Amino acid sequence: MNQRRRINWGNVARATMLLVLAIGSLFPIYWMVTGSFKTMTDTMAMPPEWVPKNPTLNNYQKLFSGRHPALRWTWNSIWTAALISLGSIITSAMAGYGFAKKQFPGRNILFWTLVATMTLPLQIKLIPLFVTMDRLGWVNTYLGVVAPFISYPMGVLLVRQFALGIPDDLLAAAQVDGASELRTFTTIVLPLLKPAIAAVGIFSFVFGWNQYMWQLVVLTDSQMYTLPVGVAKLSTSAAGTDLGFTMAAATVAFIPLLIIFLAFQKYFIRGITMGSIKG
Repeated sequence: MNQRRRINWGNVARATMLLVLAIGSLFPIYWMVTGSFKTMTDTMAMPPEWVPKNPTLNNYQKLFSGRHPALRWTWNSIWTAALISLGSIITSAMAGYGFAKKQFPGRNILFWTLVATMTLPLQIKLIPLFVTMDRLGWVNTYLGVVAPFISYPMGVLLVRQFALGIPDDLLAAAQVDGASELRTFTTIVLPLLKPAIAAVGIFSFVFGWNQYMWQLVVLTDSQMYTLPVGVAKLSTSAAGTDLGFTMAAATVAFIPLLIIFLAFQKYFIRGITMGSIKG
């Protein structure tokens, strides 16, 4: 009886801890969404309003009014994030498979050098990247926004770890049957990599969607702004930062990410858990 009671209390403690963590994780989202329905004065009220007393749609009307091309900014964000995601999937799948299953001189050195680039902050790469884009004539273009990020080291690492679990005998059997390298990759390897590829797609889409600093540097035309850049320029004025307006824009920016995650969460979770144990 004592043993059973101890186990039950342990379950209660774990459930309580998980509930507290869940509330702590969801609270910023709740505060963002409710704040988007508040006026600038109400967002600064003390004590804070946990539930809007005078909810308003003015922030959303301001965001999507004719004066501000927020719809164009949203489209720019979706388009560039989708291109970054697609490019990352292609390069990560090919490179990750190559590092996992192909033997060539300097493979390990090249792989770990690529992984090491993940530790470099973007600020270090801003100037050389901008000079390169300027010489290519890609400043203030979609190519200039997308090109520096289609090589995604984290995606290569994830796919490589996942691809290590593909049996070598399966690939050898395909070669014996006369399958070319391209056919083996497209018909055998890619279907097995779907969970990892889905995870790469989600990660890279979120990464591309949340990009701010590089887009701020490479984009000069307001019609080319992405949502983070456009809203950052609008939300700050001589009167200060309009938190309600900023939260409305953040809520709009959050919705596509939520849809992407919910649509691919099965593959995302499988890609993370299975890829983490391959070795």
